[in-house]
Amino acid sequence: MKKIELFLLLVILVGAFVVRLYRFDWPVADIHSWRQADTSAVSRNFVKNGFDLLRPKFEDLSFAVSLKDNPQGYRFVEFPIYNAAQAGLFELFGKFTLEEWGRLITIFSCLASIVFIYLLLAKHASVRIGLIASFFFAFIPYNIYYGRTILPDQSMVAALLGGTYFFSKWIDRPKFSIFNFQFLIAVILIAVALLLKPYALFFILPLAYLAWRQFGLGLFKKWQLWLFLILAALPLGLWRIWMNQEEFLPGIARNDWLFNGDKIRFKGAFFQWLFAERISRIILGYWGLPFLVLGILRKINKKENWFFFCFIISSLTYMTVMATGNVKHEYYQILIMPTLVIFLAKGIDFIFERIEIFSRWVSYFTVIVGIAFMLAFGWYIIRDYYSIQHPNIVIAGKVIDDLIPKDAKIVAPYGGDTTFLYYTNRQGWPVFDRSFKDFKKAGASYIVFADPIPSELNLETLFKPVIITSAYAIFDMTKPTAQGLIEQTKD
Repeated sequence: MKKIELFLLLVILVGAFVVRLYRFDWPVADIHSWRQADTSAVSRNFVKNGFDLLRPKFEDLSFAVSLKDNPQGYRFVEFPIYNAAQAGLFELFGKFTLEEWGRLITIFSCLASIVFIYLLLAKHASVRIGLIASFFFAFIPYNIYYGRTILPDQSMVAALLGGTYFFSKWIDRPKFSIFNFQFLIAVILIAVALLLKPYALFFILPLAYLAWRQFGLGLFKKWQLWLFLILAALPLGLWRIWMNQEEFLPGIARNDWLFNGDKIRFKGAFFQWLFAERISRIILGYWGLPFLVLGILRKINKKENWFFFCFIISSLTYMTVMATGNVKHEYYQILIMPTLVIFLAKGIDFIFERIEIFSRWVSYFTVIVGIAFMLAFGWYIIRDYYSIQHPNIVIAGKVIDDLIPKDAKIVAPYGGDTTFLYYTNRQGWPVFDRSFKDFKKAGASYIVFADPIPSELNLETLFKPVIITSAYAIFDMTKPTAQGLIEQTKD
């Protein structure tokens, strides 16, 4: 790598780090706080109760997770590598809050992704395309926001890109042996990516293409490739076997609806939400779309062949198979960000290659204005994502944490969203999913509200109020009123 290339990459990395520190110390109560709170809750349970990676838990005891009672608070989704790192760094250093350590892990995952995007493109396309793609991954506002959230998705992307890069280095070696550094690192990183999010499976196609390009149909005879596949997939398989034991089933989140639960696949709304709303508007800020189209349409050179088009096929397959998940959850598009920045970069590089056709300065001006408008419109959309949506859940949570016994279980209704429950630092229920009598049988001793409405304040006719303000209300379920005793008898 030349000095100027290294310098430019370092500038991008430093810039990427700095912009992701925006509102770094704010509470996890922004637009996508629910999934972040669930992730951080698992990490907090490791800090409080010990690092039992095979039995991750969080605060939600409701039926909402699996449609089964979950009295142990099990949380079985991705293998908790991210959570172990978040809790471990907090325990080891303690300089930042637990939530800030989660954000730092995501930020450094993004920086790793930037490096691997550069290395992959420098190897299979050109240094210039690598630098441009790295720039977009660093500074697209959508990716800045999701590049500092407490989610395992960015770490999965980093591991996947790293695994792909080291696989490409390994497979190009003159001696195709498993006894080298590239093979080991590639296996580990792909295995980690699959454990962090099984959706990484959709992006195994680029690896398969590299193997086919190197060996043709003879790839099926290469035992080294079969060993790579087995070793990379084995940890995920073992984790899935472990988590599907009867004891843990209440903690496995329902996921069948993610595929096509609302029958939206290939309907007009599917294309509107994913391609018009998410990709064109939110991620590309409208003005990035022409660059993306140019990148897709430009002639493929011999150096890359169809390698990068495999990323497009993987992305489209992922969005199609996980149709409802991608439409419902905006953060699901984190996984396709490498594909988008690769072809954005290829589109801009195409303009630079053909600069003799147009006026040089007009071409430069057009590219600069297009990128500036793309980032500006993207920021205009994304800026509100950082806002604290309901600040009283944070205020109320801290009051509740101070007033209520540490071992108390509570009912903290917030439409099923666990963010309020997270800030109370108590196990309990984020939704009314049973009667008061059944709540008490399950161990609930308090009902708490943030921003209480009149119908919620009426509970003072049933239970003794602990404290009531316009911002929050706390009721003691262990001290029912006379009317409350009558109502429980009816239940």
